[in-house]
Amino acid sequence: MSSGQLTPALRERIENTIRFLAIDAVEAAKSGHPGAPMGLAGPVFELWDQHLRFDPSDPQWPLRDRFILSNGHASMLLYALLHLFGYDLPLEEIKRFRQLHSRTPGHPEYGDTPGVEVTTGPLGQGFAMGVGMALAARMTRARFARGGFGPGQHFIYGVVSDGDLMEGISAEAASLAGHLGLGNLIYLYDDNRITIDGPTTLSFSEDVARRFEAQRWQVQRVDAEDSAGLRVALDAARAEGERPSLILLRTTIGYGSPGKAGSSKVHGAPLGPEEAVRTRENLGWPAEPHFWIPDDVTAYCDARVTEKQCVRRALDSDLAHWCARDPELAAEWDRCRAQAIPDDLQETLAAELEGVEAATRKHSSVVIQRAAAALPWLVGGSADLAESNLTRIETGGDVGPAAGKGNDPFVGRNLHFGVREHAMGAITNGLALDGTFRPYAGTFLIFSDYLRPALRLSALMRLRTLFVFTHDSIFLGEDGPTHQPIEHLDSLRAIPGLCVLRPADSLETAYAWTWALRHAQGPVVLVLTRQSLPALKREGSFGFSDFCQGAYAVVDPGPQVDVVLAASGSEVSLACAAAVLLRAEAITARVVSLPSLELFRAQPAALRERLLPAAGTPVVAIEAARGESYWPLVGARGAVFGIERFGASAPQKALAEAFGFTAEAVKRRVLEHLRSC
Repeated sequence: MSSGQLTPALRERIENTIRFLAIDAVEAAKSGHPGAPMGLAGPVFELWDQHLRFDPSDPQWPLRDRFILSNGHASMLLYALLHLFGYDLPLEEIKRFRQLHSRTPGHPEYGDTPGVEVTTGPLGQGFAMGVGMALAARMTRARFARGGFGPGQHFIYGVVSDGDLMEGISAEAASLAGHLGLGNLIYLYDDNRITIDGPTTLSFSEDVARRFEAQRWQVQRVDAEDSAGLRVALDAARAEGERPSLILLRTTIGYGSPGKAGSSKVHGAPLGPEEAVRTRENLGWPAEPHFWIPDDVTAYCDARVTEKQCVRRALDSDLAHWCARDPELAAEWDRCRAQAIPDDLQETLAAELEGVEAATRKHSSVVIQRAAAALPWLVGGSADLAESNLTRIETGGDVGPAAGKGNDPFVGRNLHFGVREHAMGAITNGLALDGTFRPYAGTFLIFSDYLRPALRLSALMRLRTLFVFTHDSIFLGEDGPTHQPIEHLDSLRAIPGLCVLRPADSLETAYAWTWALRHAQGPVVLVLTRQSLPALKREGSFGFSDFCQGAYAVVDPGPQVDVVLAASGSEVSLACAAAVLLRAEAITARVVSLPSLELFRAQPAALRERLLPAAGTPVVAIEAARGESYWPLVGARGAVFGIERFGASAPQKALAEAFGFTAEAVKRRVLEHLRSC
């Protein structure tokens, strides 16, 4: 790209504009992180000005490069660039930095601010999501591009910090990125050697360059103030093609501050009025007005936007040429981007499953094959547990070296994450953010703890990601308490915006996948059994609409019952068996399956009251885990039969007897509860 009339003096004014927008915004908010934007203003301006392709009038243009600020605390750096380069982020929003309902929150939030590609802040997450975005681009290019034309040929750029590299997730994600050869991934490492507590020497002494070289990355070193050197390094990174790139930038945190530059004092707090004045004097910036943008800075950035939009038109013309030459591929890419769902999906996924007895993970495997055949944009993988999770798309081919010699390593649909659950969650989020594929990821429910930060960010961004967690209770047996989830269902149900689906049999499993694919506007967790379950014998009609309520009656003797038994997953068939035994004791029980507490809580009060009365008829919830999330549903006379300790290593049958999860034990406990209430 041409630099136009960018003289050294004008470059300095632009860099200082970025610095002082950050300083002024943090001072006005009386909180924030000015140091990183001050140190990074030069190199990140170089990246945006000369290398990043984008169109501020269309932030979702699919051929754009992506920019990730993994050290999201430096958010004012990004907001300043977005404003200067013409995104819909007025100066008034900069002035409202960190204020309620502003579009400039303390950390960048996807969906709230035009041009923000990903929510960052928890360190390491942006790093790993960028790996997912780069993987999605490579998969798109392999599937659709031909002869240098077509989508998926953009780059993923990012800024990462010392904190990002200290977090373990970055090591997981960098390892996989190097293994896959994601040459479209280019990160600038803000090597300012300062953390909140002080210099990085307090806790960090590894050789970062050699670490990344060992993980098969291209590594280059550039001084942050050497814009020409950075330009050469970025050109070399793009030309590399077969390895991700890390450019180590030796920066000065708080650049230009006479009293705080290079120290932790400028990391996470305002400069303060006196130091802000001294910094203005030191950098030759006028004392007034604050939030000042020189006219020539505005003129230069406006001109660069015009040039970038010319580049966009040329790339769009190339894409049109590709569409004309390969109309079938172009139509397939459009279908993937639209992710439209066939009207008969639930029928397709549920066909011939009714009455089949098996583990819900096995039902899920059947459904995955059918979903993959109907939905070409569905891709997924597992953290080295595909043979246990049963998440493999049998005819989908593999991504990576497993594709086989002579095959394109990015054409397949099965992802091998390795034993990297934390990175898997974030990479899955990055795949979803790209917009071409709908990804799912699988592991054991117990290991959802490793994914929790990524699950939380997925919910915060309202991403349409799917997570398949199997081996969902103590009934996985002999592996013992280290592998038997107890608190995990409650923990996942506590995340706002995350829908947890725990199906009880074949039909519920098919409908759970259908709901996740068709209706979900955020992330979905499917919780599945290792052990075989009987097919439920429902006393009334049952269809997809019943499942979508989050709860329905499996056994319902009528409006007048003595007790309501509520459960999800494997405990629904247990409740049905207990209801039969209670009938012999002249106790009538309604059995309610609750595949999703989130969906049920969203239903009208009348439906909720009809199934689970808040007063009057006692409600007993049964869960082979803590079951704390049931307490708000069981009412004043209710009870929760759960587990208040960790599990044990034993066969499934022995565990059921020891923990009171047999039909006889449930019957006995229900009778005791009815006598006490």
